[in-house]
Amino acid sequence: MVDERSEFVHLAMRAGANVSELCRRFGVSRSNGYKWLRRYREDPELGLRDRSRRPHHSPTRTCERTEQEVLRVRKESEGAWGARKIAHVMKRTCSEVPALSTITGILRRHGKLAESAHEHPGTFKRFERARPNDLWQMDFKGHFPLPGGRCHPLTILDDHSRYAVGLQACANEQDMTVRERLIALFRCYGMPFEMLMDNGPPWGDGVNQRYTRLTVWLLRLNIRTTHGRPYHPQTQGKDERFHRTLNYELILRRSFRDIKDCQEAFDEWRHIYNHVRPHQALNLETPAARYRMSNRAYPEKIPEIEYWPGDAIRRVNNDGIFRYQKRAWRIGKAFAGHPIAVRATATEARRDVFFCSQRVGIIDLRVPGCGFVDDTSPTTPQPNQQNRFENSGQQA
Repeated sequence: MVDERSEFVHLAMRAGANVSELCRRFGVSRSNGYKWLRRYREDPELGLRDRSRRPHHSPTRTCERTEQEVLRVRKESEGAWGARKIAHVMKRTCSEVPALSTITGILRRHGKLAESAHEHPGTFKRFERARPNDLWQMDFKGHFPLPGGRCHPLTILDDHSRYAVGLQACANEQDMTVRERLIALFRCYGMPFEMLMDNGPPWGDGVNQRYTRLTVWLLRLNIRTTHGRPYHPQTQGKDERFHRTLNYELILRRSFRDIKDCQEAFDEWRHIYNHVRPHQALNLETPAARYRMSNRAYPEKIPEIEYWPGDAIRRVNNDGIFRYQKRAWRIGKAFAGHPIAVRATATEARRDVFFCSQRVGIIDLRVPGCGFVDDTSPTTPQPNQQNRFENSGQQA
């Protein structure tokens, strides 16, 4: 465009040039043609460039103090929060808060990236438990490398409040590692009524066997265990969304020296997430505003297992098998050494199998042999089918 204007100006400045005809041939109005001639004479070097249309004075522009407060809140969030969250945080301390569009304009003016529109595509129908501690969601976020090892973040989220009960930097994903972290959390926050996990170790042994020594230990504490639908992480949508926020606001923005450094950063960020950061699904309240500690205290000595009168009590051997009506039934090695209860049902040939207060399977007396069958197997007996033991851990 500047080259075209330069050509027009040089042709128009020649002796005997017809400026009106040149304007017609270059497709510009006469007023624009004479404007570029005037600007070139005033400044031959820069006169043909477009000038800023920014006004010299903006009486309605946001004051400098408010702009600095917007930038301060943005900086404290490690550059992760957009206009909605910034405005909600500012309402706690400021008497006048700019409109969301104004905050977005401030962020853009200072070279900050505001939240993209696609991050809030619309209103979702959300489901949650009625009270805190009715259900905790638990999972490992994908591990990431450290100098000399890897960090496996263990996340535990309250379903009702989205409160991050636990965010633990672990060196592995083994049973005892998880159990030690859970005991510390139970002592601090109390115990939930139910915990939701996926089907992988250490809380699941694949789709066909949903009980491990860790989940059996949780059942001993009278905590119901449930598993997400196989291959559908959406079942634990709140915890998955928490992983995304953790990754975006912390892990991708920091480098860590070791597990201890990870835990210190996790603790600092977890406080901000629970007590400072407004949550979109909570009408911009913080998770801490909705969370209450559980009144179910952790028992330092786990009480003995008790069952109903009339139950047939059987002890599981080291191979994960118990005997009932002179036949062997496979329940899984996770229950080895523990007593289970076989309880009658409305169907004469079927029995419920309970461990503590949770039904962990169904046996069908019409099927001969000894074996283990998962939930997806047919419920009616088939020819030459083995003894039927159905894992009935309910899906969430």
